[in-house]
Amino acid sequence: MELLAFEFIRRAIIVGILLAAVLPCIGMIVVLKRLSLVGDALSHASLVGVTLGILLGMNPVIVSIVVCVIAALLSEVLRKYIPNFKENAIIIILSLSVALSGIFSSKIKSSVNFTSYLFGSIVTVTNTDVFIIAVLTILVLSVFVLLYKKLFLITLDEKNAILSGIPVQKINLIFTIVTAITIAIASKTIGVLIVSSLMVIPILCAMQISKSYFTTIINGIIFSLIFTITGIILSYYLDLRPGGTIALIAVCSYMLLLLKKQ
Repeated sequence: MELLAFEFIRRAIIVGILLAAVLPCIGMIVVLKRLSLVGDALSHASLVGVTLGILLGMNPVIVSIVVCVIAALLSEVLRKYIPNFKENAIIIILSLSVALSGIFSSKIKSSVNFTSYLFGSIVTVTNTDVFIIAVLTILVLSVFVLLYKKLFLITLDEKNAILSGIPVQKINLIFTIVTAITIAIASKTIGVLIVSSLMVIPILCAMQISKSYFTTIINGIIFSLIFTITGIILSYYLDLRPGGTIALIAVCSYMLLLLKKQ
């Protein structure tokens, strides 16, 4: 309760809860489709948006969303051109993002703490950030709920989904855009290098104790909430970066669950 007396902690917890609710939903599909590296590629693309936003004097979060969506769509196009080596499309996007963020950052004259973008700065989010994240979180969750059954079928068996009349390409495109938006809004607060871990690891933890698709998502959200809130609290008392603390707790928890099953 002592922590709640500080406004920045209250904002951090609100943002943490919002992201903890939405990231596992995206993570579930990403893990089952064997596309876990997509999170890394798009989170690095969000750093391009951050540097470009600073150069243009615009809100970095908004620019990150635009850049992430473009990167996600480009990845889909590349995967169609190289169908036998689809994973290489992700590497191309990752390499391009690292290159562009390095070039753009070298052109920024003002003293900007890029470490906060790499490892997260959830305790420095503004009221504007909270509003943007809240709106986009509601949007993403709404899309996920509306497409829940179709995403489930596409994830399990894409060929049968096509035969069932489901517009697979359209659904995949929507999911790709939603994933890009989610990663963009999470990268600013959790960190470019950490966002993919919070998207994937809670689902991996949930898979150790769950017996169905639905319960895996619910348990993934619960794990994500525990990791995020615990990480924020520990980072405050131990003077650590929240993003790194949250990721470390998540990894340690997954290791413990694996050992418990042995």
